[in-house]
Amino acid sequence: MALIAQGSKRLAIGDRVYDYGPGQFLVASVDLPITGHYTHARPDEPALGFGLILRPSAIASLVLEAGAGSAAAPPGLGVADASPQLLDAVVRMVRLVENPGDGDVLAPMIEREILWRLITGPLGQSVRQIGLADSSLTHVSRAVRHISQHYDKPFRVGELARSCGMSTSAFHRSFQAVTALSPIQFQKQIRLQKSRLLLLTGADDVATVGFRVGYDSTSQFSREYRRQFGLPPGRDAARMRTPVA
Repeated sequence: MALIAQGSKRLAIGDRVYDYGPGQFLVASVDLPITGHYTHARPDEPALGFGLILRPSAIASLVLEAGAGSAAAPPGLGVADASPQLLDAVVRMVRLVENPGDGDVLAPMIEREILWRLITGPLGQSVRQIGLADSSLTHVSRAVRHISQHYDKPFRVGELARSCGMSTSAFHRSFQAVTALSPIQFQKQIRLQKSRLLLLTGADDVATVGFRVGYDSTSQFSREYRRQFGLPPGRDAARMRTPVA
């Protein structure tokens, strides 16, 4: 969960674009290959915000009290306005920095309060499913983890669906609902982002980087890279390595 106090940010995944600014928060219930940048931040007015890792174990203990809600897979990202109650809890958590001795006792209680505000708020369905051991979001998260760890290897969607205990059609629907991408598109996003990091180091040439992330064809790699980042791999890497004046 990330809440902005100052500045504005834009994130994108697939065809979904999320803008959020002061007093708004974002919940990411799955580790997604998102792209993003600040749309408002200046040296005299820097971006400021608060972030909290959403721990399934901490959420699970609150889910029974809030109710599990719908079984449908919610989007993996969501943006909403923070309620006054949520803002108040976040401010009190930040103020613990001024009194470190209070943190061990008060931080867990305030974290629980923040989670409760999230669970009962407009993005509550996404937060609830993080704490459910057998939710559709959990199954998609398992698939996301597998693809992310083995992004350079081909896979069969049917086999991945069976490993998640779902039919192929149900898996496709849930995966698309959560990530805004098909499983194959998701893998492509991971491959291209990994390749950009490899190119930035300058350790390998374009063909080698493409092969390392799973492409058999250098021309296909270059074509998809340019479509994603706007420049061919070599030129994009050179641009990123050029110091800003």
